[in-house]
Amino acid sequence: MTTSPLQFVPPQDFHARSRAALDDVQLRQSFKGAMTFLQDKRRSQFGDDDELQRLRDLGEAVRKNALAKLPALLERLEAKLTAAGATVHWAASPEEANAIIHGIATARGAHSIVKGKSMASEEIELNHYLEARGVKCLESDMGEYIVQLAGEKPSHIVMPAIHKTRADIGALFAEHIPDTEYTEDVDRLIQTGRHTLRNAFVEADIGLSGVNFAAADTGTLWLVENEGNGRLSTTVPDVHIAIMGIEKVVEKLEHIVPLASLLTRSATGQAVTTYFNLISGPRRANELDGPRELHLVLLDNGRTQAYADEELRATLQCIRCGACMNHCPVYGRIGGHAYGTTYPGPIGAILSPHLLGLESTADLATASSLCGACGDVCPVRIPIPQLLVRLRTEANRDPDAEVEHPLRGQGAKYSRGERLVWRFWRGAFGRPGVYRMFRWAATRLRVLAPTQQLGWTKYRTPLKPAPRSLADLLRDKNQAQ
Repeated sequence: MTTSPLQFVPPQDFHARSRAALDDVQLRQSFKGAMTFLQDKRRSQFGDDDELQRLRDLGEAVRKNALAKLPALLERLEAKLTAAGATVHWAASPEEANAIIHGIATARGAHSIVKGKSMASEEIELNHYLEARGVKCLESDMGEYIVQLAGEKPSHIVMPAIHKTRADIGALFAEHIPDTEYTEDVDRLIQTGRHTLRNAFVEADIGLSGVNFAAADTGTLWLVENEGNGRLSTTVPDVHIAIMGIEKVVEKLEHIVPLASLLTRSATGQAVTTYFNLISGPRRANELDGPRELHLVLLDNGRTQAYADEELRATLQCIRCGACMNHCPVYGRIGGHAYGTTYPGPIGAILSPHLLGLESTADLATASSLCGACGDVCPVRIPIPQLLVRLRTEANRDPDAEVEHPLRGQGAKYSRGERLVWRFWRGAFGRPGVYRMFRWAATRLRVLAPTQQLGWTKYRTPLKPAPRSLADLLRDKNQAQ
């Protein structure tokens, strides 16, 4: 089996990639069908709106409670896991996280890692880092495995290969998996992937996973999955490395239950996923399976920047369900790869500036119609539209302005010319006489205005003209006579 080299795309090229995606008719049709399907699945799981709103209130309260106590909860989680025989590592940056994981692999002479699904490892480009140093990483989640073969990054945080058709996957398997014939039969494709991956769990030196939630009171890592690959990755190899963002901790194990219910129903429209894996340490003396070593890497990578600002802290409430993407009219038309970031869609637009800086992600906050759909479906009530407006403000703020919590890349879109235009606009609209003069001039110069709408509005279904009133019809008839 061979894999294609990973294709890196800088987020600064968002405009060019989004235009290319909008011109890709097949991509738009595929995403339209997929998004409609996922919206219907979610809707079927929340038939009682009162129950949904109560559950959202509870989920929001759990996440806010955890964030309010975050430093203490992380220390408590570390103490519990250390007492159980695990090792906890702290990484301020992707470089530190990669070095920690590579150090563990080097100390054990490891040459292969089998991975369960982990967006945090995607965030730090772990596969690329390790393979450049002689450690092979194999994705065992089927969607992640498919995009790894294609040399791509996930286009969705829950369904990484949602942009691929059966024909695409059949061609990938035929090209990269020895003795595999081309087929578009879904069952055969799944069986081919499972057969190829099965021995990887036994042969791998290290298993690596993400973490959906971590309970500070018991030192428990909670992993959600449907395929069983997460359970195999965390129990078969002798060494298990888990990597998670520092915001994933909650105060109590019982607090995870409502979050898990919201996660599965919001993400894939399932009442419950196939597997809930609860891990609280390496193999004990009287246990027959499980890793002999457990390492947890706690990743910051800009999260403390969001945490420091009381308004932007709500970004860290996210439970990575992807519902905001599934309901976003922009994401549904351009897909995930157009964003050029690990986390695309609305949640990516408010999270990526903290991970990568506004200088490379400022355009993402403007990739929104501010329709509010993302906020309406967020299971933990993150005010995404409000945060998008805030990030737009920060991107256009004077870079030299003194603020209480400056963001990395503040003022990335700042323009003195634009400031002068808005100052003129404010002056014109604040004085009736000037406004009337401006209106008179604008109506006579409208010939200079663009004849075609720009941006994503070009691809929207045109609005139907409003029906004319009876009075208008009668007046026209009288004038014609």
